[in-house]
Amino acid sequence: MVRERVISWLKENVKASRVDHILRVEQMARELAIHHQLKPEKVAQAALMHDLAKYFPSKKLLHMASTEGLDVDEVMSANPHLLHADVSAIVARDTFGVEDKEILQAIANHTLGRPDMSPVCCIVFLADTLEPGRGDTPELQTLRQASRKNIYGAVWQVCDYSLQFLVNSRGMIHPRTIATRNWFLQKWKSQQSASGT
Repeated sequence: MVRERVISWLKENVKASRVDHILRVEQMARELAIHHQLKPEKVAQAALMHDLAKYFPSKKLLHMASTEGLDVDEVMSANPHLLHADVSAIVARDTFGVEDKEILQAIANHTLGRPDMSPVCCIVFLADTLEPGRGDTPELQTLRQASRKNIYGAVWQVCDYSLQFLVNSRGMIHPRTIATRNWFLQKWKSQQSASGT
């Protein structure tokens, strides 16, 4: 079974604490998928593989991204770790034979997001930030509630949460996070006006 192979591979290639995080993301993603009436197996598979390349060295991330022909901008060059999501999708495809484009997109987009993500992508993106091991602050509790109400609204709120963290910690902000935030905020607003709320 693929799940056992992935877990075995993870135990050899990532820290034990990261394996625990991945399993919590898988569990939360499965629960959100069921809640939002999506296919839980598909979402859970993407969640299980989202951090395959988490501990790849910077040189390896840059090399694999370059070999794949990915667009590596100056923010990614300065912070190669941002490429771990895209490279994890490459590992999922090449090592575990994943061909489902939506699963590969959910893995690739779990860190920076992307405008117009599918619901499967949105759930993996949300579960990665909101799994219980991330903490139990009032802000995280509010975001977890939002993820059960409306995944589009929750995506822009999680982007705001991440952006605030990056500003406060003086981290570089990738333009895709801002583009994701704006797209999902607009999507949520149009849903609200369509429903008259």
